[in-house]
Amino acid sequence: MGLTAQSTGIYAFLEELSRSPVKADAVVALAGNPNTGKSTVFNGLTGLNQHTGNWPGKTVVLAKGNYRHRNKSITLVDLPGTYSLLANSADEQVARDFICFGDPDATVVVADATCLERNLNLVLQVIEITPKTILCVNLVDEAKRKRIEVDCPKLERSLGIPVVPAAARDKVGLTDLKEAIHKVVFGKQRNRPKRIVYNQAIEAVIGELQGEVKRLFQGKFNSRWVALRLLDGDPTLVNEMRNYLQRRQPKAEPFLEKGEGVKGFEQLSNRF
Repeated sequence: MGLTAQSTGIYAFLEELSRSPVKADAVVALAGNPNTGKSTVFNGLTGLNQHTGNWPGKTVVLAKGNYRHRNKSITLVDLPGTYSLLANSADEQVARDFICFGDPDATVVVADATCLERNLNLVLQVIEITPKTILCVNLVDEAKRKRIEVDCPKLERSLGIPVVPAAARDKVGLTDLKEAIHKVVFGKQRNRPKRIVYNQAIEAVIGELQGEVKRLFQGKFNSRWVALRLLDGDPTLVNEMRNYLQRRQPKAEPFLEKGEGVKGFEQLSNRF
């Protein structure tokens, strides 16, 4: 039998995750640029309770681990290091697909305190997908040595999400990070991330697309983010959306096969 959307990629990974012997109360994604200490954060949270495996259909290795906090079991998925979710590489596509289609209960983005501005690009992309985002500003000890101070409370107010400073190598801030994850996942804190507003023409088109996205995907995804990515004309996202519709709505005509589907999105994206 040939491989299908049901047996490869995100769907196979989610099936594997559901068969885990450890029954988790929540699944949390861990994202970040390369060299931010993301793996150190992962190791600090999960300890020896982890293992690695290949993303089905891709030459990408993911680590999965578990930890307990306040009597809750959390499965942490360490996504490949990536600078963007615009899917220009296999690593970026895997990270994007898990955050978008894997429906994690929260996503932690690890950033390097010594070059925070560069790292915030990924943070802004993630909060466009999900409000359940937490920023871990790692390497604050390195930043201090370089006389760099990060005002985490101000950054938290600016972004509208929890911001936790950490020095993961010394296990500083990891308990606070667990607590922030707990509050976001279990409804103790409701994030209100700041929305990025584009120019009037783009916002008008986004508004038109959002209604159709909501109808077809029945509220499954952030309709604003989907509309933006379809305007980008990203073929990998178009394919995953088609797979999703064919998998979840097999009797419905896939949205992206309609006249106003792929061709319409190409026309819209060419306008900008």
